[in-house]
Amino acid sequence: MAENFTLTFKPPGNTPPASTPALRSFDLFPTRIWQAGLPALMPQLPDWIAAVQAMRAAHPQPAGRTNRHGWNSEDMAVLEQPLFAPLQQAIRAGCASALGEMGVRGVPFQLQSWINLHDRGGFNFLHVHEGCLLSGCFYLSVPAGSGKLVFRDPRPGVIHGYVKGAVPNGYGDIRLAPESGLLVLFPCWMEHFVEPHDNDQPRISISFNAITV
Repeated sequence: MAENFTLTFKPPGNTPPASTPALRSFDLFPTRIWQAGLPALMPQLPDWIAAVQAMRAAHPQPAGRTNRHGWNSEDMAVLEQPLFAPLQQAIRAGCASALGEMGVRGVPFQLQSWINLHDRGGFNFLHVHEGCLLSGCFYLSVPAGSGKLVFRDPRPGVIHGYVKGAVPNGYGDIRLAPESGLLVLFPCWMEHFVEPHDNDQPRISISFNAITV
């Protein structure tokens, strides 16, 4: 929000009550995420998908963590592979820009990155990426029926309110529909999960954290 405000209260005098007060609204505690399509990198998606499939074939046991009914890599430095260099460069630039909006400038960081793949029925349960500067994902393959990325409202008390839905002071999760070639960045403390995948073709993304060096 762009301005400060103060709240004052004056006890009623002898003046007649106004029919409708002239309210001023203030949106407090905004939470910002970022999205960007990377069309210049779309021609490389087939090679990256093939590389992911080769990684899974070489190490078929999933790492676990929050992924269920799918596969995720033990390798937490996927973007360091030369094949992914153009994607790593784009993600680093995106993270630097988003961090600048957050007031974090000149802080050296590196990318922790891994594959997140869902077979039919696959999902990620609710979690956060604790202790990072920023988190995000890039979508390689998003067939029809792919599970959505869901962000939980970060205000802990709002779930107890009467008002529900996307209205002022209402409660409602935000469901993001992914697509191939989409980059998404979000605060590391934002609780999120992935809905079950409903297709025999896998849903594939590269998840990452920007962490201090």
